[in-house]
This record gives sequence, C-alpha cells and structure tokens, in this order.
Amino acid sequence: MYTPPAFRDDDRDSIRAAIRAARLANFVTATPDGVLATPLPLCLDENEGEHGVLYGHLAKANPQWRSPVAGDGLAIFMGPDAYITPSWYATKQETGKVVPTWNYVAVHAYGPVEFFDDPTRLLAVVTRLTNLHEGERAAPWAVADAPPDFIQAQLRGIVGIRMPITRLEGKRKMSQNRPEADRANVAAGLAASDRPVERAAAALIPS
Repeated sequence: MYTPPAFRDDDRDSIRAAIRAARLANFVTATPDGVLATPLPLCLDENEGEHGVLYGHLAKANPQWRSPVAGDGLAIFMGPDAYITPSWYATKQETGKVVPTWNYVAVHAYGPVEFFDDPTRLLAVVTRLTNLHEGERAAPWAVADAPPDFIQAQLRGIVGIRMPITRLEGKRKMSQNRPEADRANVAAGLAASDRPVERAAAALIPS
C-alpha cells in the first residue's frame, strides 16, 4: 500500500482498532489461477503471535481455498471514507490551487494462510464470530440456540481460515497535509453530511 509519511499509521492500538471496527474485510490470495478475493468477516485474536491472528471461514464451494497460495495472504480492512470537495478549502478562495481528494482509513494485514475443515476448530471460529457481532444486541443469538445436528451440517459446508499476521500496514488519510483552516472546513462539511460514514470520517480529522 502506498503510504506517504504524513498518512502512515504505525500505532498498533490504532491499527487494531481499525481492524475491529471494519467488520468486513477483503481476503486476497495469489494463486496459479490468478489473484482471488472474497469479502468476509474476520476476527482478530490479539493474544496469538506478535501481531495477532485472523480467523474466518469460506464457503466450501468457494474455489479460493482449493488453489495453492503463492506467498502470503492479504486481508484488507477499510474504515470511514469520504469524498472531499475543494469547495470546503479556505485555500480555494485564496489561490484556487486545489483539487478533489478522498479521505479514508485502511489496514493491510499479511501472513501465511492455513485452510482447515476440522469441525471442532470450525465451531470455535463461527462461535467467536457470532459472539463478536451479536454481543451488542439486546437479545443476542448464540450458535447454541440452533439444533446441534443442524449446526454440524452447516459446518460441513464451510472451510476455516487461519492467518497469523506477519506484517501490518496502516494508513489514515484524513487531510493531515492541509492547512488548519482547510482541515476545520473539511471536518465541518463532513459533520453536516447525511451519510453516517462521512460523519464518522469527520471525527478523525485532526484539529
């Protein structure tokens, strides 16, 4: 990922927070059949390894897991993003030398990929993912709420993913390279948006 120094995020806590907040990732592998990618939720276990381990699962019918992986896998996590109009810049009135851009948060996680179909490990993964995403609900659903034989049948239709993270790249492009007045106007413009993701981006603009 191209990351100019002004936008590089090397803070481990910030990167992990971005991974947790993203909820859905793009899981990418290079294979003899070309580059393959699948959008899917991934869970970060921060207690394993130096950088943590990602867990998830693919449908067994998905050909991505059947193709040998060349090198490391890549998980792409995207945070808040927003189009930035030059009309918000104070610099527009001063010099007119402005162009549109896009603000965003992104994390790229790399590591060796393991696929597995052991039912016990699969059950642990789907239980962890379910608990993660049901945890904030008033009446959370649990894997144990479904009949055991039904769950076992569902497990036979998926393949687990384990990817120990060996390298992390974080990027937070939030108008850091703009003058203070421009940043303030961008934050105000995004904060007034009808789109929740743009309001979330507004909160990340440095003052």
